[in-house]
Amino acid sequence: MTRTLALLLGTIIVASSLTAAQAQELNLYSSRHYDTDERLYSEFTELTGIAINRIEGNADELIARMEAEGENSPADVFLTVDTVRLARATDMGLLQPVESDVLEARIPAYLQDDENHWFGFSQRSRILFYDRNDVENPPRTYQDLANPEYEGMVCIRSSSNVYTQNIVAALIAHLGVEATQEWATAVVGNFARDPQGGDTDQLRGIVSGECDIAMSNTYYFGRAIRTEVDGLSGSLDMVGWVFPNQNDLGAHMNISGGGVAAHAPNRDNAIAFLEYLASDQAQEYFSAGNDEYPAVPGVALSPSVASLGIFRPDTIDLSEIADNVDAAVDVLNNAGWE
Repeated sequence: MTRTLALLLGTIIVASSLTAAQAQELNLYSSRHYDTDERLYSEFTELTGIAINRIEGNADELIARMEAEGENSPADVFLTVDTVRLARATDMGLLQPVESDVLEARIPAYLQDDENHWFGFSQRSRILFYDRNDVENPPRTYQDLANPEYEGMVCIRSSSNVYTQNIVAALIAHLGVEATQEWATAVVGNFARDPQGGDTDQLRGIVSGECDIAMSNTYYFGRAIRTEVDGLSGSLDMVGWVFPNQNDLGAHMNISGGGVAAHAPNRDNAIAFLEYLASDQAQEYFSAGNDEYPAVPGVALSPSVASLGIFRPDTIDLSEIADNVDAAVDVLNNAGWE
């Protein structure tokens, strides 16, 4: 016996057929670690009656767990914060393609896997920050980070970080391997220090005077605007920012996204959850709760995000970036990027 599950959320209805014999639950494997996501989960349960059982951890650990569990895996949805891990899960056969009119209509094509194994639900722009007091001529493009004038000024994350791998993969897609190799080698020569810490640490480096220029995802800075962040929030006036490549490539975008597990025991519930994440209400939570950009066009931005200004994003297909990650790792290694 089949009944229709209809979720009236903003301007759309999320619909999914659920069998009466199927347990009203969803097993979510998530590497998102944000307390504000609690609102997302509780509202989905309130609207649908579907309880969410969460397994949280490092994305690589969750991927290894799903692989080890095989066909007996209880995972219904894999949710993580970067294209690299979503592509890896897809290549390992851990995600299944999803046919959903709601997702197709709501999520822009460039934020979807080519075969619909995964979808992006929120975005963060990876941009350049600088010390307003010391940098009169900040870099305007990613390529500018290689300029000799910035020698000893740049702080950036390690080569093992997926954000670093993503931006280099994007540059390979745009510029080719040879040009990106030259760029990466020159950027290493401009390091103010060996790569260390997370994005917030790069921004703190500007405040402490250790760095003059840093690369970070926007939501780390947006968080410091919205709430108190040690070593950063009290000194925001000295930090300027640039959305790079506004006359050509656009600013690089990282995503948080997810897909339905290959052996999902609650497949219909999993699809309903992904459709919910594409709703207006959930999209607003991503922005208001975690200072991210919605994936769905036209959804209102939170004040902290809106205050960063309007910019042109890079709309390259994320699948193309995922295809170049291995080449990006080689480029970083060859450049001596620690």
